[in-house]
Amino acid sequence: MSDIRYLIFDIETVGDGDLIRKVRFPDEELTPREAVDRYRKQLLEDTGKDILPLTFVLPVSVAIAKVAPDLRLLDVLVLDAPEFRPAEIARRFWQGWIHYQRPTFVTFNGRGYDMPVMEMAAFRFGLSVPAWFNVDSKSFEQSRNRYNLDAHLDLQDLLTNYGTFRLSGGLNLLANMIQKPGKSLIDGSQVQDLYYQGRADLINDYCRCDVLDTYFVFLRTQVMLGRLTLPEEQTLTELARTLLKEQAADHEAYRHYLSAWDDRLARRMDPMKAIGG
Repeated sequence: MSDIRYLIFDIETVGDGDLIRKVRFPDEELTPREAVDRYRKQLLEDTGKDILPLTFVLPVSVAIAKVAPDLRLLDVLVLDAPEFRPAEIARRFWQGWIHYQRPTFVTFNGRGYDMPVMEMAAFRFGLSVPAWFNVDSKSFEQSRNRYNLDAHLDLQDLLTNYGTFRLSGGLNLLANMIQKPGKSLIDGSQVQDLYYQGRADLINDYCRCDVLDTYFVFLRTQVMLGRLTLPEEQTLTELARTLLKEQAADHEAYRHYLSAWDDRLARRMDPMKAIGG
């Protein structure tokens, strides 16, 4: 048996300028960067947001938390550092899942974005992953079945009862509910421009922090499901905090995360006082 039971992951992406140029602007003489900028501008004018469709992006950062069967956080890593090549990121992502004997993927809204991006990357780069694309299995046994929680646990799906309501505020809201840092470094809208600036380090730090928030939200869901007690969750949280402190000298992301966490705890107030009770 693998000592890894869950792989909690988050991704960051940038536009594939060459593909956008070929598909969206085939008759124009544009550089890949010009094509990305033109498409983002179009989307902003048409929809009010410049978020590229996932079919036109490449993964440039994938952070993964390895979690033991007893739910201890073992490590957080980013794939293909320091080169961060999309093809190699995709290869290592799927290879790692197989290597650790197909642990459960855990994401926040990964069913709607992160996982499809990695699936499209498998298609793009010619990666064979029959254990994931097991389309000949019974529907409920297929890894990609929405209700197969052994293959992929999307925390947003779980908490919203598969989209019964909109979880306004997202991961940041949930992290703040349980006194974790939430969004405190950058946000996803800045990734493309940071990539242009050569700031892969900052992109990956952001991705690591999102994975840490997802891990702590995952722990709280296990309390809600009756699989952990609150004291057990607190013990696991302290073990994770100790791990981050031990590795903080090597990771700016952890120093930032711990500082933001300390600040959040210092400003914590009684929930009843917060609502005037």
